[in-house]
Amino acid sequence: MNNSAANTGRVLWAGLRALLVLTVVCGVLYPLAVTGIAQVAFPGKANGSEIKSEGKVVGSALIGQTYNLPLKEGEETPTPDLKWFQPRPSNGLGTNSVNTQYSIILSGATNRSGDNEDLITWVKDAKAAVVKDNSTADHKVKPSDVPADAVTSSGSGLDPHISPEYAKLQVHRIAEKNHLTVAQVDKLVADHTDGRILGFVGEPRVNVLQLNIALKQLVATRG
Repeated sequence: MNNSAANTGRVLWAGLRALLVLTVVCGVLYPLAVTGIAQVAFPGKANGSEIKSEGKVVGSALIGQTYNLPLKEGEETPTPDLKWFQPRPSNGLGTNSVNTQYSIILSGATNRSGDNEDLITWVKDAKAAVVKDNSTADHKVKPSDVPADAVTSSGSGLDPHISPEYAKLQVHRIAEKNHLTVAQVDKLVADHTDGRILGFVGEPRVNVLQLNIALKQLVATRG
């Protein structure tokens, strides 16, 4: 009995020591080493790809945002603030959609098929809204001008980018709302259009938050 108790004690003590060593190595030293390397090698990505404006963090380069007017009393659906470039719709387009406000915890697809009646209605309504919102006194948008990303969400519903075509579609509205020339806004879009990764991966894209920060700076400079 004494030998059995001693053996049991040695096994338990060995297990406890192993637990303590592994806790320190895996729970403290390894995370600290990885964090330190990340902060030295690529601090921007390690800290969430933060985007700053006027010295303050205003978002992430990886997550989209909405640009809406403040909700009025009794309103449930926000109204887009048309002085800013607008992103693609967040997951879904209607009031029954999964995520209309780029809420990170609701990332995911609506899983509606291409022939779903609700989805078809949402896309048609969204296209009509894009045409109406982006038409100005001297520039009329045609339904055929509206790219797919202007009326559909991405797979995650959090895409921070829009296509150059959708950005250019908004140029006349942005120029009119902010009292800028079309040429100024065109250049802004061109300067913030990223090409394909490594020249062949993916599609050209525009980060909406970065574009709107540049727009804000341009308007301030003009003022």
